[in-house]
Amino acid sequence: MPQKKQQFETVAVHAGQEFDPTTGAIIPPIYQTSTFVQDGIGGFRGGYEYARGGNPTRSSLETLLAALEGAKHGLSFSSGLAAEDALLRSVLEPGDHVVLGNDVYGGTHRLINRVFGRWGVDNDTVEMMNLQAVAKAVIPGKTKILWLETPSNPLMKVSDVAELAEIGHAAGALVVVDNTFASPYLQQPLALGADVVVHSTTKYLGGHSDVLGGGLALDDDELHEKVRFQQFAAGAVSGPMDAWLTVRGIKTLAVRMERHSDNAQKIAEYLVGHPAIETVFYPGLESHPGFELAKRQMRRPGGMLSLAFKAGPKAARKFAESTKLFSLAESLGGVESLVGYPTEMTHASVRGTALEVPENLIRLSVGIEGADDLLADIEQALPKK
Repeated sequence: MPQKKQQFETVAVHAGQEFDPTTGAIIPPIYQTSTFVQDGIGGFRGGYEYARGGNPTRSSLETLLAALEGAKHGLSFSSGLAAEDALLRSVLEPGDHVVLGNDVYGGTHRLINRVFGRWGVDNDTVEMMNLQAVAKAVIPGKTKILWLETPSNPLMKVSDVAELAEIGHAAGALVVVDNTFASPYLQQPLALGADVVVHSTTKYLGGHSDVLGGGLALDDDELHEKVRFQQFAAGAVSGPMDAWLTVRGIKTLAVRMERHSDNAQKIAEYLVGHPAIETVFYPGLESHPGFELAKRQMRRPGGMLSLAFKAGPKAARKFAESTKLFSLAESLGGVESLVGYPTEMTHASVRGTALEVPENLIRLSVGIEGADDLLADIEQALPKK
């Protein structure tokens, strides 16, 4: 009989995590080394020569990343943007074109627009929920990448990965999905037709706000070799301690994502109709335009939500500076709850552009604390009149 496919929770704990054969240690050791002794010139032990080219701790994380996304290959980098940069340099040449969402993460747009733009790479932003608009934006033979985030940052738009993959592939474009907000536990973009998955492993995969990293998951052997070359040649690799911390975080990913989703759902439902709130952006609400799509392509709606304040930017800023359990900080996906003011924090680089975030918007990364405590914190920070 064929071997039964293991559940996600089992894969997260065991993939790439064989016990140490020398001592029997259940947790593989951290290979905190910069180089490896050779058995004669060119006689590499296990294929390891120098830490930029490979390290057993990083290899274990890359194996795990691939397993989580159902991919053949995983690659680990020093940050999410480092992973994006290596992928982009592996695919793009001067004269190429990228289509990306109109509320894509500000750092991604900055990298594509201001760094790759200087080298002759064009880009256009489009509303990814409008499939006809996307079909018009991609240029067959010129558009090399169709880049989407779902849910998006910070407006929580849900894009149809399967439909967009068909549009991108029809134009000859590589379809890339930033899966950071959902995590591989909640969403599997490769199974929906995407070519590459991108993660800031700093966020939900690491999960404890104590590590910086990025990752890619893909099936294509040729593209994997190209990205692996960029990883080695440019050197933006994750260090062994960062890789080990990320692996440790991933072991509890499924449990954490369930709690993140439970808490976010309660907070979103509480805030709907609140007199101070104009709109709650959360795909777990029936009022969200992507609600039905999110139910089809996601396990749960996740732990991220955004709020628009009726009284405008001043009220939004005051709320962000008044919470106590929700710490005012950039980033997301940790066990602790965070609040951010995107227009001056995560998306400051796109102010004054078509990607500008509303100034009355607050983004919440809902942690795994007690839901009642989080609700009480939100209530005390909300305007009273």
